Amino acid sequence: MTSRERIEAALNHVEPDRTPYFEYVLLPPVAAQLLGRRFVEYGDDWPDYVREKGWENAVREYAVNRLELAARLGHDMMCVVPNPLPPENSEPPTQVCAPPVDDPVERISRRIEVSSQQMACMPEDSCLVYHVLKEEMCRRGIDLPLLAPAYAHGVWTDVDLMQTMVLASEVAEKYFEQQTRHSLAVTDIYIDIGIDLIGIGGDFAGNQPLISPESYRRFIVPEVRKVSRRIHSAHRWAVNASDGNLWPVIDDFLTGCEVDAYLEIDLHAGMEMRQLKERYGDKITLIGNMDCGITMSFGTPAEIRGRTIKCLEDGMGNGGHIFCCSNAITSSVPLENYIALVNAYREVFGLTGLLL
Repeated sequence: MTSRERIEAALNHVEPDRTPYFEYVLLPPVAAQLLGRRFVEYGDDWPDYVREKGWENAVREYAVNRLELAARLGHDMMCVVPNPLPPENSEPPTQVCAPPVDDPVERISRRIEVSSQQMACMPEDSCLVYHVLKEEMCRRGIDLPLLAPAYAHGVWTDVDLMQTMVLASEVAEKYFEQQTRHSLAVTDIYIDIGIDLIGIGGDFAGNQPLISPESYRRFIVPEVRKVSRRIHSAHRWAVNASDGNLWPVIDDFLTGCEVDAYLEIDLHAGMEMRQLKERYGDKITLIGNMDCGITMSFGTPAEIRGRTIKCLEDGMGNGGHIFCCSNAITSSVPLENYIALVNAYREVFGLTGLLL
C-alpha cells in the first residue's frame, strides 16, 4: 500500500497492510537530531530565522525540512499548521483601549465585538507552507495526506468563558457561534488547498472535563457538528481533538460531533486504546496514543518499546488506528526514547532500516 492508501484504509475501517504512522507534533531538538541538520520551528527562534533567510525562503526551507523528516521516518501523513505571516504583515491590529472591567461576561462580550471587527478568515500568506509542501511532494513523487488545524471551540484556561457559560448562556452561545464562523472560514480555505484531514474542536479537559457534560452538549457539540458537516460535504475527514479525560462526554465528543477520528488521546488521563477500540473501533479512527508526557519523557527505551507494541496491538483490527504520540514530542523527550519508539514500530511490522 502507498501511504495515502494506508491512511484512507484506516479512516474507512479497512485493514491496511500495516498500521499507519506519523507524528502529530515533532519539535526541536529531537526533530533536528533526527533530520541531521538545523531545524527551526515556529516560535521564539522564528523571527531571527526570518531575518537571516527572508520570510519566503524561511517558510520554504521549513516545509522542505518537515517533508524530509517525514520521509526519513517513514511517516504516512503530516500534520502542518499555518505559517507565521511576513513581519510587515504580522503587526496586531490597532485596538481602542477600553477601561478594564471586573465582569467576565462583559469581557467575553467585548471579545466578541473586537473579533467581529477583525479579519474573520486566515490570510493567504499563512498558507504558503501548504502550497510549498504540495509542490515538493509532487516534485519528489511523494503523496502524504495532510492534517491541518481549525480548532476554535476549546475552553482550556479560559476562565472568563467558562464563567460566562454559567452566568450568561446567551453570551456564551454568541461566542461559540462566532467561533464556528471562524472555523468554517478556515475549513473552506483548507478544502480549496486540498487538505485531507481537518482538526476541529479544542481542549476542554484535564484529569476531568473542565465544564459539565451538560454545558459541553449545549454549547460545543452543536457548533463542532456544523464544522464536521461542512468537512464531510467536501468529502474530507473531520478530526476532533482534546487532551484529558473525556470519558464523561465521549459519546458526545465522537458521535455527537459526527467526527471521523479522535486525536490527542490522553493515556495519562485514562483514555486507554483497548477500551476505545472495543467501543468505537468500527466507526471512529483512533489517532494515538503513546503517552508523550510521562512515558516518552521519563520512561526507559525498554519501557517505550513495550508500550509501543501494546499500543499497536490494542489498536489493530479492521483499520481504525493511526499510530502517533498523544501530543507533542518536545525537548523533554530524549532522542534515544524517540528512536526506541520508531524501532519498535518497525520491528512489529518487519520493516528494515532501524534507527541507530
